[in-house]
Amino acid sequence: MDWIINDELGLTVGHVVGYVSASFMVVGGVLPYIPQYKQIKQTQDAEGFSLHVCLALLIANSLRILFWFSSRFEIPLLVQSVVMNITMFIMIHLCVTVRRNNAIMRTRERVFSDFDSRYFWNWTDFQSYLDFMLVVWVVGAAVTYLMLSLTWFMETIGFFAVFTEAMLGAPQFLRNYKNKSTHGMSICMVIMWTAGDMFKTGYFIFRHAPMQFWICGTLQVSLDLAILLQVYIYRKNPPRSSHRGD
Repeated sequence: MDWIINDELGLTVGHVVGYVSASFMVVGGVLPYIPQYKQIKQTQDAEGFSLHVCLALLIANSLRILFWFSSRFEIPLLVQSVVMNITMFIMIHLCVTVRRNNAIMRTRERVFSDFDSRYFWNWTDFQSYLDFMLVVWVVGAAVTYLMLSLTWFMETIGFFAVFTEAMLGAPQFLRNYKNKSTHGMSICMVIMWTAGDMFKTGYFIFRHAPMQFWICGTLQVSLDLAILLQVYIYRKNPPRSSHRGD
């Protein structure tokens, strides 16, 4: 009788751990951006946060959604991509609003429909970011529909999805390096990035996710640690008095 109870208890605990892990996978990626959002909101200064982080995550998660139609990986990872895309648009909206409010002189509007590569992803209105991603989604959906039967193509989509996400820290790393300062970047956000990426990589390995996921997860953790190293190296450097756009 004891072994039956133990088996049932083990099954129940296993289910609970599975549900908790899956739930954390859905919302865990969003949590690091809460302190960054609050910091930007309180200081009304968005210059320390690179919007190219949002671009990397929007592209990565959009590609992951397309990859799902071929690989059919776990639903929590699919839901996580949708939630992350929504979160990135919230971050973009805040940054664009703050930058417009802080503009000393009213300059010409820079919008996506101008098709000016000099201002790519540095537009002055939120609608332009939505318009660009709508184009990406429409083109991506059409290409995926036509190429869905080609395994090599869909595997390539999957690789680019996780590789782009793995490199999301690169824009922030380069921005810090350029400024020789981490002023305006939430250190709490990066610490939570690191903890979340470590958990995520372990989850990929434990759940036998496609190989692309855990290899790029390891790269992502390495970048997180590099940014934390910048925090230490630049800790005594003063913030730059002025910033240019991304």
